[in-house]
Formats: sequence, structure tokens, C-alpha cells
Amino acid sequence: MYRLLPDLSVIEASSFVASPTAGLYLAQMGAEVIRVDQIGGGPDFRRWPVTPANDSLYWENLNRAKKSVALDLSRGEGRELLQALVQATGQFVTNFPVDGFLSHATLSAKRADLVTVRVMGWADGSPALDYTVNNAVGYPMMTGAGPDPVNHVLPAWDLLTGAYAAFAMLAALRRRDATGEGGEVRVPLSDVAIGTVANLGGIAEVLAAGGDRERLGNTVYGLFGRDFATADGRRVMIVVVTPRQWRKLVDALGLADAIAAVERDRGVDFATDDGLRFRHRDALFPLFEAAIGARDHATLAPLLDAAGIVHSAYRTMHDAAQDARLVRDNPIFAHDVANPSGMAYPAAGAFATLPQHDRLSPAPAPRNGQHSEEVLSERLSLPHAEIARLVDAGVVGVA
Repeated sequence: MYRLLPDLSVIEASSFVASPTAGLYLAQMGAEVIRVDQIGGGPDFRRWPVTPANDSLYWENLNRAKKSVALDLSRGEGRELLQALVQATGQFVTNFPVDGFLSHATLSAKRADLVTVRVMGWADGSPALDYTVNNAVGYPMMTGAGPDPVNHVLPAWDLLTGAYAAFAMLAALRRRDATGEGGEVRVPLSDVAIGTVANLGGIAEVLAAGGDRERLGNTVYGLFGRDFATADGRRVMIVVVTPRQWRKLVDALGLADAIAAVERDRGVDFATDDGLRFRHRDALFPLFEAAIGARDHATLAPLLDAAGIVHSAYRTMHDAAQDARLVRDNPIFAHDVANPSGMAYPAAGAFATLPQHDRLSPAPAPRNGQHSEEVLSERLSLPHAEIARLVDAGVVGVA
């Protein structure tokens, strides 16, 4: 965590991945993020993975460094309190529907300079999840060897949408600082997904070709890159992105003469052209398969390192969690955070490193309603007797 946004307070009313990620990234940079949930937790409060005691490790890590207010949002009084908190604070991140009690029009009626960032499924308000949006834009039909679609397990569009929503919040606040004007920013998963496809050239590619790209399995499109098996059964991903890396890889594996023979036979020069290496992979891959397959991984890895080749052996997430470079010695992690679940494990903080600033330890996630009394007192100036009445009435929850 860093103290880059100490004067920014944001109310977050959200669930699942994208919207909470926006709040998390703002909190990691020092903003006060106040998450408002239903008493007892929202629909994502027990989402897997969970501990044996049914505490969600997913929720615990997506909501680090936030404060928690618990309200009964099924009751008018609870909804009015959430509206009042948004209006008193002036910044709001949510994935609640466009219309209803949390519509920007309703909220801004009493706070004209309110900035609302709303994460959505489809731009027309229809619901969507990362898994269905990914299906809609076509990536599962490009993944794997085919013919069946292959879903990946990383919620990429949720995470990109969350990051874009955090960026959009800061952009809207910068505009408000300059003009005094608030406004609503809507960030649909579907637009983030199809916009990203377009930014990577995918829309132009398939329309120009009149069809889809061929299924390539683990082969990298347009580059010399693929997974190869070593003599001891390890699989290693190797990717070449520069002419120097190509030359070094060929020399390291002793393939200069064999590659030269392919070039003479086919009338090409692989030295500087990524596309040629990709197009002629039918001739190149067998040469590399044999050279790599003759070495065990312990011999191959230092050879590739010395040559400056980008490579990585496939391994499990359990292996990665125990890797010193990735986790144990990585300064983004802290190993002594008091998590609400009671479990001890490395906790991630801000991904960025700011050499000129002190890195603060990742903060724990809150307990549901942990900060209800504090926030209602500070933000709405409610007297303690009134807060006690709301708690007794079941409108406000406390931890």
C-alpha cells in the first residue's frame, strides 16, 4: 500500500470481482474505501475458495484495506442511509443496476458534483459475467487445439474492468477538479472485452481474413513460441521476440547448420522476421523438439538463462505459491497480516513499486459491519444514541 490518495474517500456497493477490484486498487494507493454490504454479507461473502470454517478467501483478499458498513438494504431506512453516505462522500463505485435507488440521477439530485463509476455487464443493462462475456467475444474458440471451446479459469475481463473502473474514477475526479462537474461513468464488461479484442487487432484481423484464426494450442500466434518437452518430462514455454534472442537460441542449442539448411531449402531468412519463423514452424519445431528433448530441464534452464532467452517451465499454482522470487522474497507480499479468517498466508499489497515512497504492509479485510458505527458517526454526524437505535432495530449491523 501507498499513501498516494490520502484525501480520497469512496463508497463502494458491489459484489463479485470487477467492482470490488476497482475499490481494492484505490485502497492500495491510499484511498479510504468504505464498502457497504447487506448485514451478514452480500452474495459474494461466502464465495469459494473458502476455509474449513466457510470464510471466503476470495472475499478476504479482494477487500483488503477497506472499511465495512453493514446495512439492511431490504428496508427503506437502510437504503436511505446508503444514499446519504454516497451523497456525503461524493465518490461512488458500484455494480448495482443503472436504475433504482442507487441510480446516478437519484443520488446526484442532492449532490450535483457526485462522481459515480458503475460496472455493468452489457451496456444496455443486461446481466453478464466474465465467463459469458469471454464466450461472446470468441476467445474460447481460439484456445486449445479444438474443436471444442476451451474456457480459461482467469476472470480476465473482470480484472481488466476493475482496473479500468479505478482509472475512470481518477479521470472523472480530475475533470471535476478542473470544472466542478460530477457525472456517471459506465464501464460494461462487454465493452472492455470487445474493445480489448479490437485494440489487439482481432476485429480487423478476422474481418480482413473473412474468418477466424486457426487453433494453435500452445503455439504463440505470429512469433516463434511454444511449449517443448525436456528429456526428464518437464514442459517448457520458450518465446522469441527479438532477432538477438533468435540468434542466441539457435546458437545455444547448436542448431545453426540445421536452420541454415531450412533457409536454403525454402529460400527464406529467419534472422529478423517473426512472421517467417511462424509460417515455417512445420520445419522449425521438429528441430527444436529434438534439441530440447535431448536435454533435461536442469541442463536446459541455465543454458537459456545465459543466452537471455525468455522461458518458463510449467508448474502448479501450489509450486508458485512456494516460489521465493514470486512470493516469499517479493516485497508486494506481507506474511504477518491478521486476516479475519484467522488463516496465516502471504497477503498481496499494491502491485506497483514506487522507489521514492515507503511501501506499507497490506491491510486486512474488514469484518462485516466492523466500521458501521465509525462511518455513520463521521460521515453522517449521527449521534451515538441514534446509531444504537438503528443497530437495535436491525437496520445497521456491527461486528
